[in-house]
Amino acid sequence: MGKPTELQNLKGFRDFLPPEMKIRRYVQSIFEDVFSSFGFEPLETPSIEYAETLMGKYGEEADKLIYQFQDYGKRGVALPYDLTVPTAKVLAMYQNEIQLPFKRYQMQRIWRAEKPQKGRYREVLQCDIDTFGISNMLADAEIIAVIYTTLTRLDIPNFKIRINSRPALLKMLSKLEIAKDKWPTTLQILDKIDRKTAREVKEELEDSGFSEKESKEIIEEWKGLSPKKNDPELVTLERHLNDLEIPSEAYQFDPTLVRGLDYYTGTIFETMVTEPDFGSVTGGGRYDNLVEQLGGPDIPAVGTTLGLDRICEIIKKLNLLKDKIEPNVQILLTVFESDLIRKTVQTAKTLRNSGIKVELYLRPETDLREQLAYASRKDIPYVAIIGPEEAKKEKITLKNMKSGEQALLTLQEAAEKLAK
Repeated sequence: MGKPTELQNLKGFRDFLPPEMKIRRYVQSIFEDVFSSFGFEPLETPSIEYAETLMGKYGEEADKLIYQFQDYGKRGVALPYDLTVPTAKVLAMYQNEIQLPFKRYQMQRIWRAEKPQKGRYREVLQCDIDTFGISNMLADAEIIAVIYTTLTRLDIPNFKIRINSRPALLKMLSKLEIAKDKWPTTLQILDKIDRKTAREVKEELEDSGFSEKESKEIIEEWKGLSPKKNDPELVTLERHLNDLEIPSEAYQFDPTLVRGLDYYTGTIFETMVTEPDFGSVTGGGRYDNLVEQLGGPDIPAVGTTLGLDRICEIIKKLNLLKDKIEPNVQILLTVFESDLIRKTVQTAKTLRNSGIKVELYLRPETDLREQLAYASRKDIPYVAIIGPEEAKKEKITLKNMKSGEQALLTLQEAAEKLAK
């Protein structure tokens, strides 16, 4: 046998150890709480789709990032690039069972074969909300209200929701007399302005067939675009945002926002966190043709993705959670000696039946000091000690690991104290 290879993850794929998972689970719980409070319901779709379901829905560049392969039946299958197309597929398949308007949220893994870099991975837990069956701007405003409420609940500072309009952008391209078949490519190039310099974007426009003069003209016209003047729907959107009491300083109409995916048809929005500079943490918009494109009825839709990974990075860097994450267990039951194992196990069961999260120390031969050190390392707030005296009195010694205080209590008294 040859030398064993060094254990490592594939590039762009990660492990999440318990401290990281606690943050992720907390953030997900806030997501779900806010989503549900606005009337969104949970949905789950398969982790593998027919390749033809996904291909051709995102644009040429995005299609290249879809993981495709053949299964054992030699069928062309693919891993989801996002959750929007699979959800639109659900609307097409179950059109007689799903009542409109349909408001759903979804938290599932998606995969993209892109170059790994800071904040970009090949496997991501995507968190989406979408509203189907409503064409008016109140639905768009509500999605933005969910974004604002969620980020505010998480105490994310310095965020700004950027808003633009695909119709406004297309009107600009038409004014510049750009051929319609070049519109998708042109918008995909402009969408790179956050990741490339203006000069690089201009050079890429030239590489796609525009002259130097035309490329300069496109960028100048694009940056000077007035979204609300070019799309009156945005005026209505702003009125609804005011109705929903979204502070005006929380959003802005930004002509440079593009969103590169082909399926967007109306409003588009993206949330930026600038201090610290984390870039985009949410992105979405209106896509009124996608369900029909997948063979279903003509159903308008609008939604957004909230970037769990980047939001968790902000929370960690700024230490925003502090004491908000509850410990995994409330109490560690130490084992004083082997003869008291049965008594300790019964005590653990009684406390669990009272709704207390309990961890039982599983090495009876270990010195009590090491058991207490174990509780400290895991940030378990309380420890229970059951020695011979405690066992005789049907009580436990409850020790607060932060203050060092301890008291001899009945199980009922201990359960009441731990439940506070």
